[in-house]
Amino acid sequence: MTNLNVIEATRFYINRMIEDAGQSVKGLVMDKETASIVSMVYAQSEILQKEVFLFERIDVAGQKSLKHLTAICFLRPTEDNIQALVRELQEPKYGSYFIYFTNFVELNDIKSIAEADEYECVRVIQEFYADYVAINPHLYSLNIPITYENNFLWNDQLLRRTAQGLVSLLLSLRKKSATIRYQQSSNMAKILAERLSNTLRRQLDFASSNVNAPDHTVVLIVDRREDAITPLLNQWTYQAMVHELIGIKNNRVNLSQVPGITKELEEVVMNAEYDEFYADNLYSNFGEIATNIKRLMEHFQEKHKSQSKIESITDMKSFVESYPQFKKLSGTVSKHVTIVGELSRLVGIYNLLDLSETEQNLVCQSNHSEIVQKIKQLIQNDKIRDEDIVRLICLYALRYEHHGNNETNALLRETLKCRQLSEKYIQFIQAILNYGGRKFRQADLFNTQNSMAITRQFIRGLKGVDNVYAQHIPLIRDLLEQLLRGKLKDNLYPSVGSKDRIQSNNYYTTSQQTQFQQGQPIKYRSSLFIIPSEIIVYVVGGITYEESYHIHMMNKQGARIVLGGSYIHNFASFVDEVLAGGVPSTSNEFFAVKRR
Repeated sequence: MTNLNVIEATRFYINRMIEDAGQSVKGLVMDKETASIVSMVYAQSEILQKEVFLFERIDVAGQKSLKHLTAICFLRPTEDNIQALVRELQEPKYGSYFIYFTNFVELNDIKSIAEADEYECVRVIQEFYADYVAINPHLYSLNIPITYENNFLWNDQLLRRTAQGLVSLLLSLRKKSATIRYQQSSNMAKILAERLSNTLRRQLDFASSNVNAPDHTVVLIVDRREDAITPLLNQWTYQAMVHELIGIKNNRVNLSQVPGITKELEEVVMNAEYDEFYADNLYSNFGEIATNIKRLMEHFQEKHKSQSKIESITDMKSFVESYPQFKKLSGTVSKHVTIVGELSRLVGIYNLLDLSETEQNLVCQSNHSEIVQKIKQLIQNDKIRDEDIVRLICLYALRYEHHGNNETNALLRETLKCRQLSEKYIQFIQAILNYGGRKFRQADLFNTQNSMAITRQFIRGLKGVDNVYAQHIPLIRDLLEQLLRGKLKDNLYPSVGSKDRIQSNNYYTTSQQTQFQQGQPIKYRSSLFIIPSEIIVYVVGGITYEESYHIHMMNKQGARIVLGGSYIHNFASFVDEVLAGGVPSTSNEFFAVKRR
């Protein structure tokens, strides 16, 4: 089986580009998007070691003449990039050009490049399929912050970009066949699945996956609207907390708003490939992080003491040899102590522990009157941010949408009496049910609608939870567990171009159970109960680091899953995504609330 590691897949292509250019001194020419793709998997210092000494953007004017350098052009095949490349080749400043596109390039564009290459500087034109941003080994994004448009329809340009990203992902992971399944209730998921299937068949003669193959792959396309709960919740694992409370963009964290921050720490890089502490604590909870940062400090203090004892030539030599590692450790300690300190400050001043416990109980428990009273108390609490009250009201609206004593309207009215909510937040509350209410959803998001779901929730309740702040299980985990058991219903998640491809019967014999445990397809009289060996997930409308954590845990238990989406959301970006889909008329009686 191929290695399902998107970071390694992207690094493989970058290494190939550098190697193909030979031993000469090189410059790397990128566009805005490929610059992000490269920076996520390679540190600049590491690329410098490979004789790449210049980094330029194709869309930004650079130096005039660099004939002694070889240009490695790594570009998306967009119209703007093709035109910029043509202009570059008409007046070449590099001695030679090795050109690599992240996706399929049209023959007309190849012709335009050839005609512009009058000086015959172009040595190579190839397609290297790294048209996505690799974040963690199992996690990728297309860096599209807004997918939805009014009435939740595809924009043609975004649909094309999304299909291209998924094509490149499959090719970079060496997939030659796959079964494409999609969420039936989402028109956007269906259109994307069909576009992806048609593109693969037309341009690659890509085949539907052979269910008997040992590496049977399923591509599962779902819509963020199916689970609007997860992006609304506060988070308590390290990576997720940093993104939720501070923000992570292309592995960079802006700390300029931290009180008393030093100049060198105003922006820091958090990349698990080059930061051992971060890699070890990506999924640690807040309590564990505090303990681990203390150990890191103690380790640094011991190193510092040993470095300060320089009494001989041997000590000096040892100091010089270990100084780079010591300096790196010093930077790591400063960075993480600052970040953890800021997280701790925010948790305290915004009363996030009490707030998060209420969020989790609201979503996972069912005591309606108690929850309403708790929300009302928090509304009156000056320490609670407006955005966190908005989270609670939206969670309540989704959880108790059809409850006989629904008090969403009353809670919003109560909020507006004592808080000056921004118009944006009011519109968000008005939009949330239109976005992810029961009218759109096909899943039982709160495990309240059928006996199987209620039983599953009851069993989880009996087992208890180790952490009251981690009661919630994202829907995507439930869907993937069903898929891995062969129980994801085909009428809810059909395959492209195939009816009844997947057997939805939930009962099978002892021999069939053995086949399932051994990872073999379970054979029926008339069909196959397909158990995929590999799953590639794409979420239209974005994903969260909480979902990434759960996929990581499933992979640790032996699953082979890659998760991705249009964007990695925190609450702030999710608000913008929801509002892009449109806000219903405020004349709706359910939300007819005026400021008093």
